[in-house]
Amino acid sequence: MRRANSTVDDGRCAGQGQPPVGRRSQPGARSAARQAEYGVRVPINQNVFSSVAAWRRRAVSRAVHRGARWVREAAAVTAERPGPYRFRRIGGGTRLAYPQGTVFGDPWIELGDHCIIAQDVTLTAGMMPDLDLGPDPILTLGNGVVLGRGSHVIADVRLTIGDDCFFGPGVYVTTTNHSYDDPEVPVGKQWPRTDPVAIGSGSWIGTGAVILPGARLGRNVVVAAGAVVRGEVPDHAVVAGAPARVVRSWDERQGWQPPLRTPAPVPIPEGVTPDQLLALRAWQSEEAKEAYEAS
Repeated sequence: MRRANSTVDDGRCAGQGQPPVGRRSQPGARSAARQAEYGVRVPINQNVFSSVAAWRRRAVSRAVHRGARWVREAAAVTAERPGPYRFRRIGGGTRLAYPQGTVFGDPWIELGDHCIIAQDVTLTAGMMPDLDLGPDPILTLGNGVVLGRGSHVIADVRLTIGDDCFFGPGVYVTTTNHSYDDPEVPVGKQWPRTDPVAIGSGSWIGTGAVILPGARLGRNVVVAAGAVVRGEVPDHAVVAGAPARVVRSWDERQGWQPPLRTPAPVPIPEGVTPDQLLALRAWQSEEAKEAYEAS
């Protein structure tokens, strides 16, 4: 009897999980019932609120990206929309991406046709703005020149870049260098040395390369990433290092010396469809697999 009474006193009938009929539920039981009731509802509400918040974030993100694209398009500099600049010439199809880097001396800057000038590229003519540099252009870019993001082209005296030159990001080209002739005067306060720079057409300047005053690069020159170039570089040469030296050159009889380590890529023939390219790739992969298994 004591055991049965003890069970009833606990608010439970022996062998059952419900309170006895006619007995008032304990506070703990009511709390558990509320938790059981709201435990189903709260996650549903949380999911609804989370979905709404996620949708709102996506909508805001899309709006911001659309606005950014509009700004980049509207603020790009072209021949039709030169913005605040007064270039001596800006060719058709040429585009300076937004945001532009430092640009001054623009009346003495000539930009050829179909040039691509990436974001944050600095183009300057003269040591400072608002100088009268005479009747001739100071900085000239040929047709089809590509300047990578964050490059600097500093022309205090004549600087020319030939047609179809491609610059990687962060290239630095300058006609001016600090002098340190007087050991008693801070280097930054001494009058700088200047020397014209010329880069031949068809050249490729790798990422982070530096072209110093007086450099004369021939046609189709390749400058390795991070190289520091001064002096003359012959046509069809590859230079690397700091200071840069010729590491490969073209000979009419023997070709590239030392020889290239990889075969020349084969251009895609005109009229080839993407499906045909995929089929060719699959066939080449299968052929390579069979050759590997045979070996």
